[in-house]
Amino acid sequence: MFLTECPRDAMQGWGEMIPTQTKIDYINALMEVNFDVLDCGSFVSPKAIPQMADSGEVLDHIDKSLSSTKLSVIVANVLGAELALKHDNVDILGFPFSISETFQYRNTNKKREEAFNEIAEIFELAKSQNKALNVYFSMAFGNPYGETWSLEEVGYWAQRFNEIGIRNILLSDTTGVATPDLITQIFKEIPPKYPEITFGAHFHNRYEDSYGKLKATYDSGCRSFDSAIKGIGGCPMAKDELVGNMPTEQVINFMASEKIPHRLHLLNFESAYNQAKRIFNF
Repeated sequence: MFLTECPRDAMQGWGEMIPTQTKIDYINALMEVNFDVLDCGSFVSPKAIPQMADSGEVLDHIDKSLSSTKLSVIVANVLGAELALKHDNVDILGFPFSISETFQYRNTNKKREEAFNEIAEIFELAKSQNKALNVYFSMAFGNPYGETWSLEEVGYWAQRFNEIGIRNILLSDTTGVATPDLITQIFKEIPPKYPEITFGAHFHNRYEDSYGKLKATYDSGCRSFDSAIKGIGGCPMAKDELVGNMPTEQVINFMASEKIPHRLHLLNFESAYNQAKRIFNF
């Protein structure tokens, strides 16, 4: 399995400001766990998400000699991408594209077609510097705004992004509305049509719903999963009440119960988990 730990997602909505050095120490502890990717920062407006204003400084102090883990950051426009790419430690840019028009505007202050065009420009910029681009399909399983959702619309945007060469799409359950049946339907219907694209899962959900979602996704062929320790986090732009992330410890438990091999260093994970307890007070 390809595993991405998301300290950025955990920190961005946290009410108290986390000291920069604490963030650096925590992410370096996560580096030693040997995840495939750490989603560790955002180059977005500090007015929108003040917690992420120090992402550049944090990035510059992450020790990439600790493991082969790659570092990803979120951007919402070309300027953000340009700022992110000034930092050598960045390997991957991520852009939150939304299946919901309402959420696209709420999250990035632009319509979906505008966001699509901006992503195309960012993609070319990333390629010019040998960096990867992940596109998150926010609200891929439905939305809380009363907008009509359809599987065909998710497929339409997958086709559009496939045509411009995007090769990494993460289907995101931004507000925790997905059921195992819906997950199975989407992952069995859309990824087989676009074999050039790697489709991953970025879930927000209640702790007790983790196994059912993971099982449905894995059995439908997905091998790329995002998570955050203890499920802390969520998207502060989605709705007033945050729905937490997929808990990393639940992913680890799932892999153990299903006898799925991985390359995580579990003693180092325990150390990082203890740091998370001190930061997030759980």
